[in-house]
Amino acid sequence: MAKNEKATVTVRQTASPIRRKADQRATLSGLGLNRIGRESTLEDTPSVRGMIAKVAHMVEVVEK
Repeated sequence: MAKNEKATVTVRQTASPIRRKADQRATLSGLGLNRIGRESTLEDTPSVRGMIAKVAHMVEVVEK
């Protein structure tokens, strides 16, 4: 990895936010997800990892 290149993580939404708590819906939105099957590539930081952990039952980390 180059000096200026930052680590990223790609997540895919696998479940619907319908009938979920409002904070879980907001977390999905914060991750840039809004439909099943959508993918979002984000910077790999502790805060993003925490968001993924909070909605782990609705997302999966995609290995590329």
